[in-house]
Order: sequence, then C-alpha cells, then structure tokens
Amino acid sequence: MQFEVWAPQAGRVTLQCDGVTRALERDPERVGWWRGEAEARDGSRYGFALDDGPVLPDPRSRRQPDGPDGLSAVVDHERYAWRADWRGRPLAGAVLYELHVGTYTSEGTLDAAAERLGHLAELGVTHVELMPLCPFPGTHGWGYEGVSLWAVHEPYGGPEALKRFVDRAHELGLGVVLDVVHNHFGPSGNYLPVFGPYLTDTHHTPWGAAVNLDAPGSDEVRAYLIGSALAWLRDYRLDGLRLDAVHALADTRACHFLEELSAAVDALAAEVDRPLFLVAESDLNDPRLITARAEGGLGLHAQWNDDFHHALHTTLTGESQGYYADFARAPLAGLAKTLTGGYFHDGSYSSFRQRHHGRPLDRTRVAGHRLLGYSQTHDQVGNRAQGDRLSALVSPGLLACAATLVLTAPFTPMLFMGEEWAAGTPWQFFTDHTDPELADAVRRGRRREFAAHGWKEEDVPDPQDPATRDRSCLDWSEPEREPHARVLAWYRRLLALRHEQADLTDPDLADTKVAYDEEHRWIAFRRGDVLVAVNLAPEPAALSLGVPHARVLAAWEPVETPGDDGVLHLPGESGVVLIQD
Repeated sequence: MQFEVWAPQAGRVTLQCDGVTRALERDPERVGWWRGEAEARDGSRYGFALDDGPVLPDPRSRRQPDGPDGLSAVVDHERYAWRADWRGRPLAGAVLYELHVGTYTSEGTLDAAAERLGHLAELGVTHVELMPLCPFPGTHGWGYEGVSLWAVHEPYGGPEALKRFVDRAHELGLGVVLDVVHNHFGPSGNYLPVFGPYLTDTHHTPWGAAVNLDAPGSDEVRAYLIGSALAWLRDYRLDGLRLDAVHALADTRACHFLEELSAAVDALAAEVDRPLFLVAESDLNDPRLITARAEGGLGLHAQWNDDFHHALHTTLTGESQGYYADFARAPLAGLAKTLTGGYFHDGSYSSFRQRHHGRPLDRTRVAGHRLLGYSQTHDQVGNRAQGDRLSALVSPGLLACAATLVLTAPFTPMLFMGEEWAAGTPWQFFTDHTDPELADAVRRGRRREFAAHGWKEEDVPDPQDPATRDRSCLDWSEPEREPHARVLAWYRRLLALRHEQADLTDPDLADTKVAYDEEHRWIAFRRGDVLVAVNLAPEPAALSLGVPHARVLAAWEPVETPGDDGVLHLPGESGVVLIQD
C-alpha cells in the first residue's frame, strides 16, 4: 500500500505501520511530499515520525480508533456494500433538520440515530444536517474542536457507522448534509503545525492563529481542506456540506478559497451525476457569497440567514440583548423586511456593531431557497446560558406561529432536532476535554462570559459535567403526550403543505407580499395563491386580507373562512394558511 504525507520542513520522515518502521522518500514530483510502500490492510495502525520525533497520526487519517492522539488506521472504503440506489435530492425545495448525533438519542451513536430516521421521513423533512463528526477529545462534545478532518469520531461509531447511517437515510428518501469546520482546528490532539504551515500569524481569529489560506505553503493547506470536503461527499455519499463561520476564513488571494471549493464540488457533482451543495454560515450579509461564479460571486449554493432568526426571535420573545437590539425597536417591521428582502442588514446601521453592515441582495438574481430560515439552531439554543429552547420561553401557540412562519417563508426551512414537538429538554454547551487545564479553562471561560450578563456562576451548567450532556439528550417519550403531540401534528401538516403547494417552494423572493401591524402584533403575507397569517397577540385579531372566501388549508385554532368582506378573524397566538381558489 502507498503511504504519503506532506512535511515540507522535515529532513527525515519514517512510517510506522503495524509495528514495522521504514523510511519514506521524497516525492520528486511534489515539493514537500514524502512517500513509500508498506504492507497494510483495512484497520492497520500507522503513523509518521518527523526527524526521529514521536510517531504522530496522519493529517489525512481516515480513522482514529483511539482518539485524536492515537495512531491512525487504514480504511478501505471499497469494503462497504452500499444498499441504496441514490440519485440525490437538490437544495431547491428542501427542508433541513439539524441533528447532533451525541444527543439525538441517549446512546449517542450513529447507529442509534439511524434507528430514528423513520421519524424524520414521516415528519416531511428532506435532508438531515449532521453537526461535525471529526474526532475530538473524550466522548461527548459539540464537535467544533475536531481534528483529523477526514475521519469520523470513534465513539459515534467510526466510518462504517456513518455509511450505515447515510445508507439508511437514502433508503428513506432523506439526503444527508455534514457540518464541517475549516476556519480553525481543535486545540487538543492537533499535530498539524508539526507537519507544515497549516496555520499562519498573518491573520488572527477568535481561536488564535488563522488557518493558512494565503501565506506561503497555503496551496497545500487549501488542497487539504478541499480534499477533505470532497472525500465526505464521495466516500460517504453525502449530499452537501454546511461550512462553519466562513466569515472567519481569512483569505486575501484573488481566487478566494470558497470559490475554489465551490468549483471543486460542482465538478464532483457532474462526475457522480447527482446534486451536491454547499451551505455557508456567514455573518457578512454579502450576497456575493451565494452569487454564481460566472457572475462574479463565490458560487456557494446557500447560506444561513440569521437576520430572519433574530427578527423572529425578537418578535416572539421581546428579548433585546446583544444582537437582538437591532431588531427590538420594530420587530415585525424587521421580520417583514427579511421576508421580502432576505437580509435585514443590507447596508443599514447596526447599533450592535456600531457601524453600517451588509449590502442589498438582488431579489431578481438570488433565489429564495439560497437562504435558510429557522427559529432555532444549535447556536441560538446552546449558546444561551442554560441552553433553553424556544419552548421554554413562549407558549405552544407562539411556537405554532414560529413554525408557520418558518415553514411557509420564501426560504429553505431548517429545524433543530426536537423543535418539531416542542422538546422540553434543554440543549446545553458540553465538552469532554481530557486535558485538565483545558477543561478548567473552558469551564471558567463559560462562567465568566455569562457573569458579564448578570448570571450567577452556579446557574451556568458545567460543560465538563456528564450531566450537562445527559440533560441535553432528547426525550423520545415526549411526542406521545401533550402538548408535544399537538405541536408535532402542526409541523407535519405544515410540511405536508410545503410539498403539496408549489407556491410555497417558489424561489422568487420578489413575489412575496407582506402586511403587518406592529401595535396589534399580526403579520400576513402572500406567496402566489397561498396566504399566511399569524396573530402573535393573545387577543383575537381582524385582518382585512381583501380576499373573500379563501379556503383554509391549515389552522392552529379553528378559523372561519373570510366572508364577502375579505376579513379574517384570527384567534390569539395562532397561525393559518389559506388558498385563493
């Protein structure tokens, strides 16, 4: 078997494979690369030593059976016999479901999660979005401090378990998207700087030195990241990737890393003849991110739309701290602006940032499905001090209003696991760092962060306490009892409508027409022949829709069809979807 590693600063590189050590030779065709042959099979343990130093895991390791600090293991991807004949599902018309493997079930494994995929198929979502799977210290964590960007966290089940999960999802008609982190590497078990200039001091990020995308040696670092992305899509037959915090990718080169990545993914999609897509998390409100490369953009296929979330959350809860301050003055106006224009901050002044932010999105060029809309995400729940979900903050009626807006808006909807039944379990920040100093630093940092916002230290869960993770696991008995069962039925009905009514997946942002009343707390909008109305106030509201005798498709509370006057009488804290026949 051929082994190779990029180590441009090393004078000598040796391979240890199944206890046998042999020297590698410089690759005459590629500067900085070393290569050599060794007897190996699936599962063989190996590592590299540079200049007679310790044996380290392969930066391109496909498996880390003993965690980030252990030896790598050979993975023969040809051994798995795929069952599903899968031709893919495109992003247009999709509904995503964000899932954390470690808390979706109490077992916290990919196999256990796969057993619950039938619930998602019945719910009506189209794609499962898995939070990061790369190896990280310990057993439980969010996954954003991973290393070995080509490997699957062993406590989740490793590579074979991910293939079984994807296969089962595809059998049920569900696509699978994976959250990947390119903007930083985890601090524990990260040996990349020993091998080469994977990091640079040219730029700095919230996590320290930046990933090297534009300094000397960056060609190989970019190839490393792109190779990892393509491997997930090719070797595991994934349908898309979610790119974490792309605004933290510091790159001054003429061809941005994201443009290079999107071109590579589009080329792979053509090769395998199935749709593949990239969804970015971005704080920039820059439409060039999701504009085609041929039109001067970076060519990503979609992005999370936090503006829609912030406007909706502020409307529902009245919260005004932090970035919610920009939306708190007139939350329904902010919600209306996002429903019709995509971004709230489109060059406008942000009081939170104390500067102008964003640029306008051209609704005639950017399809609505390129923005993801949601009322909850792992970030927006887990980064609260106690990880309280929206279900802990508002009534079931307001949860129904939120679902109505998310699932009928002109965006690609995304749900956060458990939201569909108003899960009563929190989703808190938890870690399992094996380094005591790092564990204590994370614990103290978390408490210090929320102490600045008035929280008592004892009220902030200890990330290292196993009970914090355990509290965050979904309770699968909840959907069978009230009020959870009613909320779940509402989500199912709304998702069914998305698949039944073509107007609800129309990509034309400019076709959405909105009316609202800030004082009386109602908002209504029209998409083709479909009308949506939501009353967020506790009192009933009379909405003059101007559409007599529209037929009710779904209603949280009983609603009469508008009469000749076109007035809809909508109960408090409820939503309705109608159609003009």
